[in-house]
Amino acid sequence: MERDLFDEEHLLFRETVREFMTREVVPHHARWEKEGIVPREVWKQAGELGMFGFSVPEEYGGAGVKDFRYNAVIVEEIIRHGASGLGFSLHNDVMAPYVVDLTNDEQKQRWLPGFVSGELITAIAMSEPGAGSDLQGIRTTAVREGDHYVINGQKTFITNGINADLVVVVTKTDPAARARGTTLIVVERGTEGFQRGRNLDKVGMKAQDTAELFFENVRVPVANRLGPNDGEGFFQLMHNLPQERLSIAVAAAASAESVLEQTIEYCRSRQAFGRNIGSFQNTRFVLAELATETDIARHYVDKCIIALNAGKLTAVDAAKAKWWTTELQNKVIDRCLQLHGGYGYMTEYPVARAWLDSRVQTIYGGTTEIMKEIIGRSFDF
Repeated sequence: MERDLFDEEHLLFRETVREFMTREVVPHHARWEKEGIVPREVWKQAGELGMFGFSVPEEYGGAGVKDFRYNAVIVEEIIRHGASGLGFSLHNDVMAPYVVDLTNDEQKQRWLPGFVSGELITAIAMSEPGAGSDLQGIRTTAVREGDHYVINGQKTFITNGINADLVVVVTKTDPAARARGTTLIVVERGTEGFQRGRNLDKVGMKAQDTAELFFENVRVPVANRLGPNDGEGFFQLMHNLPQERLSIAVAAAASAESVLEQTIEYCRSRQAFGRNIGSFQNTRFVLAELATETDIARHYVDKCIIALNAGKLTAVDAAKAKWWTTELQNKVIDRCLQLHGGYGYMTEYPVARAWLDSRVQTIYGGTTEIMKEIIGRSFDF
């Protein structure tokens, strides 16, 4: 079915992003995978092209446009170029609502110009060694001492963790209050007591810096708190998680489509028993199933983008998009790898790298099981 989500300006923007990916990313990505990190200079180059902070007001250097379709264009082009190391979606899709909507005027002046230019890379520190999907179970504390908080704790699996200049840390300012005792505090690069641990060795997404973070008596000004009061952090997280989950769904749909397209081309050229493997009924049936499900997923995700732009995307609908598309992504890529035969297991083939990169999709941003729980609770039994 014809896709009608984008207007002319989005299509022109896609050309800009695609040219950037071709010129500045694809020739270097294999090296970045070996190094385990993307150079900061690439962020600045993307910033110069206006690829960050679409919703940031113009007075701080942004476009002043709340239109997630621009975000989707970037995610789709990153996925289709196999550039899993770029943490742009975390910066654009996850962090923007925090640094744009929850900051006061002074914080905006400090942080937003660098956010837009790519000079300030952002991260959010939720997960801990003993707390992943259960955000109420975090143990990192922030104790108020006058005009400062003293933060102690540890975070792990933090995307952009090595490169990040601004880290939104999920803390407990009142551990006894559970959800109402959670506060979001921004810790800046160079703050005494803030240490980065390992750049974690992952199954896939090798060029993406994913790190452990340590906080030992880290003194942070109260002026770095997001929101006017302590105890609002959990509700701020719940408000912003649907957009994060939609971003993951956008990536999942794009990945399934891209790998399926590559596999169809492979099946046209690969010979077995004297004919191309696409001519076998089993191959056609597999591809027919995957094409149908991928197309259906695409149109649901596009509908969610429209709903988000209208301020109507619910947590339940975002959860549906997140779990369904990521599970489908893994199914599509696994079956496409099978159609590649032995070559599918070779990392020189994009399908193999996509297979490795995609596995985490059903885990981060809320596992499939958590997504189903969110949906199930909505039935109000």
